Amino acid sequence: MLAVLGFATLGTFMLLVMRKYMIAFVAIMVTPILFAVVAGFGADIGDMMLSGLETVAPTAVLLLFAVLYFGVMMDARLFDPVSTAIIRLSKGDPVRICVGTAVLALLVALDGDGTTSYMIICSAFLPIYRRLGINPLVLAAIATMALGTISGTTPWGGAATRAISVLHLDATEYFVRMLPSMLLTSAFIVLIAYVLGRAQRRNVDPAAIGELAAEIAERTPQDTLLRDWRLWFNAALTVLLLVLLILGVAPLVTLFMGAFVIALVVNHPRLEEQSKVIGKHAGNAVPVVMLVIGAGVFTGILSDTGMIDEMAYALLAAVPESMGSLIPVMTAVVGLPLSFFMSNDAYFFGILPVLAESAQQYGIPPVEIARAGVIGQMMHSIGPASAPLWALLGLVRRDLGEFQRFALPWVLLASLAYLGFAVVTGAISVV
Repeated sequence: MLAVLGFATLGTFMLLVMRKYMIAFVAIMVTPILFAVVAGFGADIGDMMLSGLETVAPTAVLLLFAVLYFGVMMDARLFDPVSTAIIRLSKGDPVRICVGTAVLALLVALDGDGTTSYMIICSAFLPIYRRLGINPLVLAAIATMALGTISGTTPWGGAATRAISVLHLDATEYFVRMLPSMLLTSAFIVLIAYVLGRAQRRNVDPAAIGELAAEIAERTPQDTLLRDWRLWFNAALTVLLLVLLILGVAPLVTLFMGAFVIALVVNHPRLEEQSKVIGKHAGNAVPVVMLVIGAGVFTGILSDTGMIDEMAYALLAAVPESMGSLIPVMTAVVGLPLSFFMSNDAYFFGILPVLAESAQQYGIPPVEIARAGVIGQMMHSIGPASAPLWALLGLVRRDLGEFQRFALPWVLLASLAYLGFAVVTGAISVV
């Protein structure tokens, strides 16, 4: 009975979210409470909610300060010199332009916000694409792959945040083992950009390349920003933050809290500026923090009522015992089409907890299911449920079908490569 009620909870939540009857935060709160009452646990709901909230509190704080930190870095134009340098190094060559697009896209995706990343990439490169006649769908495909890899994997990105919170994981443990495969996939995306650039070079007039190269060479470098000591300080602080993260010197949440305070004081020493900056970027953080809190309530109720355990046992009955060790790989493979069609809320809050509970019966830790779950984020980034994609399509002036026909083979190839790298580096296991 509990398994039936559990699946009914997930199905109702996914229906409410996917049909847009409720926003995700409302649906993720209402559905478990409703079915817990039906199951006879009404008197214990308050304690179950608090139990769930305790598990997600560190993740919510991490997300808040990570978004604020990268917001300050974007305001400080940390990546502007990189963008300028890439354009100058390209010398008008379509291959270098495409590779440069990939490098910049991978860097700005650290911000975690898709719309912001797409706007930065398009403002830097789209005029050049149009000038040379390079297909803007190349830019769009590269940008979505980069966002799906970096923002989809980092603990402050929306997808991983959901996985970490709903499975009650330590962000550092999740991320450090995921870094090698993320970096290898990033290099693979650069390789894809090179291949796409080679194909585009054949369609571009060599005279147009020469004309643009001469124009870029004549531009006077804007070195005012480079003379600002704050730029170098911000770059050093960001590198130090990532190094400390990899070394595991302190919990991820405390690293971002400290880094944000330092960045805020250095870049905005005046009290009035600090208040405005926090207010400006809080709007990006609050909705996802609310979802993390909602996820705590959701899993707290489903776990304490025993629904998740019963659902997992029901699923295990359909999985041959000899294939139990392959659940992480199966999660990643199934996650590709599911991520394409489903919203992240429905997938990570509805599907992933049940898969994680099933995997635990075979001794597979939930952190591996979380890592496997985010591999499908490149597919999600080109799917209709990805809100930032619609902003990108507007910028490149192409429709969804045209874009998906062009991007799908490359995104699927990169996603499978990501899965292979995750297996090889031990991020997810096969035995």
